[in-house]
Amino acid sequence: MLSKSAARAFFIGGTVIVSAAFIGLTVDTLGQVPERSNESEMTDAVKRGHEIWNDNNCMGCHTILGEGAYYAPELTKVVSRRGAEWIKVFIKDPEAMYPGRRKMVKYDFTDAQIDDLIAYFSWIGKIDTNGFPPEPDLKIGAGSSAQKSANAHAGAPPSFKTLCVACHALEGSGGNVGPALDGVANRYDQKTLDAWLKDPPSVKPGTKMPKLPLTDAQRSALVSFLMTKKSQK
Repeated sequence: MLSKSAARAFFIGGTVIVSAAFIGLTVDTLGQVPERSNESEMTDAVKRGHEIWNDNNCMGCHTILGEGAYYAPELTKVVSRRGAEWIKVFIKDPEAMYPGRRKMVKYDFTDAQIDDLIAYFSWIGKIDTNGFPPEPDLKIGAGSSAQKSANAHAGAPPSFKTLCVACHALEGSGGNVGPALDGVANRYDQKTLDAWLKDPPSVKPGTKMPKLPLTDAQRSALVSFLMTKKSQK
């Protein structure tokens, strides 16, 4: 059993050691904040996007950096997961992309406001969060996968690279929400592919594939590209 003086010394010594460790860890954490928080890339567009996020109470449905509601998807890595072009199309008219199913409000944001929101999401996505949330299914431009993506998507129209790959994979590169497009020309003819891209629910009611706002030229280019994707028998 410790004497009073020994107990006092133990208490004081322990307090000093723990306090020193706490101060040291605090200083180290504060020193890492500028780099890990990505504050050097906080542009005016990012700040405006943050204001739009707050003013419209987006956290009432979504979470970002783990904070918010859990009714709608987590958006910390939404740009790397979906891509800026997909987000832009979706925000303009959520219901048009998911007829009868998507519950997100159509806010009628201007193109400039949508660009600011995307800038905010892009900035958030580059914050070092120690691996939160888990890595997305689709990562464009990372290491060897960038070369793999370039080879698989060679000759693809821009709309394929910005919209289709958010959900579909080709030669192992892309998303896994929808079926892979390898050999798609063996499964569908040109007319059916065109109908799918024009209005998916009319071809298969209840399909998860959204109705994309593609122009006739974009749809034609996509069909032509997809018709070249035949598997070897």
